[in-house]
Amino acid sequence: MKRSCFLATLAALALLITEHCLLNSSSRAADSKPIRVALFDDAGAFGKGVPRVTEQLGKTTDIKLTVVKGPDIAAGVLKDFDVVMFTGGSGHKEADAIGEKGRENVREFVRGGGGYVGICAGAYLACSGFSWGVGVIDAKTVSSKWQRGVGNVQIEVTPEGAKTVGLAAKKQEIRYANGPIIQPNERPEIPDYEVLAYFRTELASNGSPAGAMVNSPAIVRGTYGKGRVISSSPHPEQTDGMENFVERAVRWVAGRAK
Repeated sequence: MKRSCFLATLAALALLITEHCLLNSSSRAADSKPIRVALFDDAGAFGKGVPRVTEQLGKTTDIKLTVVKGPDIAAGVLKDFDVVMFTGGSGHKEADAIGEKGRENVREFVRGGGGYVGICAGAYLACSGFSWGVGVIDAKTVSSKWQRGVGNVQIEVTPEGAKTVGLAAKKQEIRYANGPIIQPNERPEIPDYEVLAYFRTELASNGSPAGAMVNSPAIVRGTYGKGRVISSSPHPEQTDGMENFVERAVRWVAGRAK
C-alpha cells in the first residue's frame, strides 16, 4: 500500500514537472517570435516620425515593422499584428484616414490584448476626449488651443518611466511640436493612466493658456481591456539620446519588455 502511494506521488510529481517544462517551452517559443508592429503611414502622418521610427526599429532583430494604410486598418489588418503605432502629424487627419470602422478596429485590437504606441498626433488620437479619437487612454486636452509652438522643452522622467521606456530619470530636453496637454477625462470604464514623464517647462504661443503645460503629463502609459498603451506628447524619436524610446515602448506594450 505504501509502495503504491509512493509510486502515485512520483507519477504526480513527474506530471507537474512535465507540465512546467511544457509551459516554459511555450513561453520561450512565444518570446522567440518577432514582435509584429503595424506602423501607420497615410494621410495625417507627416514629418520625421515615420522615417525615424522605421530607422530605429530597423536596428532590432526581433521586431518586424510593416507600414499600413488607413483602408488596411479599416479592413481588419491589425489581427495580424501585436502592436500598432501612430506617429506625428495631425491626429484628426489620422482619424479620418482610418475612418469610423478603423477607429473601432483599433479599440477592439487593444481591448483584445494588442499594444498601442502614439507620439504627438498619435497621442491625440489615443485620447477619449475627442469624438474622433480611438479612446484607449482616459484623457482629454486642457484647452482647444493646441498650437503651443515647436521647439525644445524640458521634461522630468519618473523612476517608473525610466524602467519602462529607458529614458534617464532626470530633467532633460526633448523636442516638442504642438503635442497634447492632457488631463483625466474621468471615463470610469477606462483605467487611469500612469505618468512616466512630466513637462517642466513650456511653449505657449498663439493664445494658448500659459502655465497649463508646466507639470502636466508628457508621457503616460495605461491599459485598455487586455491591451497596453504608451502615449507621448513630445518627440523622443526625434531627440538625440532618446533613440531607444520607440523600441522600449514597443516591447512594453507588447508585453515583451527585456
